[in-house]
Amino acid sequence: MSGAAFLAAVSLCLMAAISPGPAVLMAARIGLSEGLRTGAALSLGIGAGAVFWAAAALFGLALLFEYAPFLLTVLKIGGAAFLIWTAVKMWRAADEPLDETASTAAPRSALAAFRLGLWTQLANPKPAVFFGAIFVGTVPAEATAPALAALLVCIFMGEFLWNTFVARLFSFERTRRVYIGLKHWIDRIFGGLLAALGVKIAAL
Repeated sequence: MSGAAFLAAVSLCLMAAISPGPAVLMAARIGLSEGLRTGAALSLGIGAGAVFWAAAALFGLALLFEYAPFLLTVLKIGGAAFLIWTAVKMWRAADEPLDETASTAAPRSALAAFRLGLWTQLANPKPAVFFGAIFVGTVPAEATAPALAALLVCIFMGEFLWNTFVARLFSFERTRRVYIGLKHWIDRIFGGLLAALGVKIAAL
């Protein structure tokens, strides 16, 4: 695998990580409400989910979706249901007050945050198709195992670093104070956007 092809694949995957979607939205919301530590653990899960879909694309899952589209439909509906269920939980919790004196230390465990990030990423099976499209044009059939492993590491790091940055951006004290004052509306906005993304995933 040439250096140019490797850089092209990594660059396209990074662009996908940066684009708005359920994972970025969740990182913003968790950073805002629970702080950087929880956001970083969440981002680890998001990165792991991205690696799963990228590895699946490398080993033919995207091709399987092409020949058995009902499998993609089942995964999309299941993923959409998870995102909508999460959105409903956000909506219901919107009226619960957040103590202004509370610390931003993670109210949930790192493992729970990791699981949330992982399931949020796995709830959207479209990346498997996206990665498949990228890899067809950039990853040659004779690519070595070390090259593929390096590609997966870069995908993980891109997702982890970007979503941790988003969580950090939304975890600043000034931002959090705004959130405390507008929690009722912000949680409903986040919940509504996440539900909309879930519906979009199911409909595509």
